[in-house]
Amino acid sequence: MRAIVTATLLVLGLFGALATADAVGAAEDPDYVDQRATLMRSVEAHAKILEEIAGLKPPSERVLKAMGDVPRHEFLPDELKPFAYLNRPLPLGFGQNISEPYLIALMTDLAKISADDIVFETGTGAGYQSAILAKLAKRVYSVEIIKPLARRAAKTLSRLGFKNVEVRLGDGYFGWAEHGPYDAMIIKESMTFVPAPLLNQLKPGGRMVVPLGPPNGQQYLTLIRKGLNGRIRKKRILPVRFSPLQGGQRL
Repeated sequence: MRAIVTATLLVLGLFGALATADAVGAAEDPDYVDQRATLMRSVEAHAKILEEIAGLKPPSERVLKAMGDVPRHEFLPDELKPFAYLNRPLPLGFGQNISEPYLIALMTDLAKISADDIVFETGTGAGYQSAILAKLAKRVYSVEIIKPLARRAAKTLSRLGFKNVEVRLGDGYFGWAEHGPYDAMIIKESMTFVPAPLLNQLKPGGRMVVPLGPPNGQQYLTLIRKGLNGRIRKKRILPVRFSPLQGGQRL
């Protein structure tokens, strides 16, 4: 995943304190159960504040439960496992990060995924959000352009028993047409525009969540809906900062 940092500066002071509390829990609880519960409380508190200051609805209980059931530490290198349950982005290597859990919860919730949905995801990264999506959807198809990350994510997801996720080494710009059209699409790299291959693979009535904006300028997490008549509607949700899509798109 390629989120660098969310633009929720008004709440950084509070969540710095929550991160400190999480770090203490990480040192004291090697089985991670209490840490994961603390993380979920942090995510819910983050959501409540953004509801008050930005009018964003909190993620659904279904999304929060799925997140709470996924062991984030399993998707991280050993040296980062003690920090797995901070509500913070963490480095994955190759210049990439795993996004902060609140942002993952928000993006997943915006996609409104049902149990029968087929979901497409770009930027598999560690595979953490893929696992959350797999708990919500019928099938998840995820592409990752960095070969070591794609291999690692596929191996982790398989080891943890996620049988309804398929990871492919590929360029997210072009989607994964063989399994489309998709009920929901989550794009985890910034774009200045949505490529035609992705829009074409979104099912009428489907939802796409994508950060739109220039690499070094203002970006917005954006919800795109395709009407049953094919009409595209966009809604800005929140200022964010993601690294740009690699591959087919040239900015």
